Amino acid sequence: MSNPREEQGMTGFELEFAGQQLVALSSGALWWPDWRLLCVSDLHLGKSERIARRGAPALPPYETRDTLSRLADDLDQTGARIVVCLGDSFDDLEAARALGEGDRRWIASLQAGRDWTWIEGNHDPGPVEIGGQHRHDLRIDTVTFRHIADPVATGEISGHYHPKARVRTHGRSITRTAFLMDRDRLLLPAYGTYTGGLHCDEPVLRDLMRPDAVAILTGTPPRPVPMPRDR
Repeated sequence: MSNPREEQGMTGFELEFAGQQLVALSSGALWWPDWRLLCVSDLHLGKSERIARRGAPALPPYETRDTLSRLADDLDQTGARIVVCLGDSFDDLEAARALGEGDRRWIASLQAGRDWTWIEGNHDPGPVEIGGQHRHDLRIDTVTFRHIADPVATGEISGHYHPKARVRTHGRSITRTAFLMDRDRLLLPAYGTYTGGLHCDEPVLRDLMRPDAVAILTGTPPRPVPMPRDR
């Protein structure tokens, strides 16, 4: 672990992973300065459209624009030239096709001049008709990006689980989305506006992460704590 970092309006927590110096941003994005790479996971764009399409109670249809607005801010503040979206970028393939023309133009403007990769997720398992390259996983230097963690992998950055942590501070309990990190893997929180979360004391996360894993709580500033494991 390292120290809080704040520059150019960007608040984050520096960490070392797989021999690389990375920054967990307060927004839930991951910044890799040496590669000028910004990584985000689980945008779930179009979720309100999918929910309405399936006949469930409607949600206000603003989450795509809110998510893209926060992503635009992170891109502006970091000056990222490479973007990796770690899967489930769209709530399903039909939601990707149903994006409005304004949202499509906005995504295209964010992609302009950048090397942009959509990693396949379980919600969006195939290519979408939007610019950028589409891959199952991506290897850069000592790091492999994929959507769902491989239990035997090392140097892996993934998403999928939407981790969040519950901790007590100043006599009260708070819950925040969180990065989870051990020596083998780094799990990103969900970045999308309409995304729930899985508490890191759930068995799937307790079993996946090593006993000395750390949770880095999002917010200003991001804060590292031992990964909570008790219900």
